[in-house]
Amino acid sequence: MEWRLADAKNRFTELVNRALAEGPQRVVRRQDAVVVVAQRDYDKLSGTRRDFKDFLLGEGPSLDGLDIGRDRSPLRKAPL
Repeated sequence: MEWRLADAKNRFTELVNRALAEGPQRVVRRQDAVVVVAQRDYDKLSGTRRDFKDFLLGEGPSLDGLDIGRDRSPLRKAPL
């Protein structure tokens, strides 16, 4: 959506809510324009978001103590 600067100033909360819910919002002042974007969208566009491998190996949730062993109990019989 495109906003005039005066409207964007007067309805800033709505502008931010729409940027979060609907996507980028363009604000125009005479010949110039800026875009208000949600942080998650900016991270995708700028490439600063960590990939999954870095997420797992970096700080944050740890996989220590996670039981990933296979269950060796016999399988149940199913009619075929």
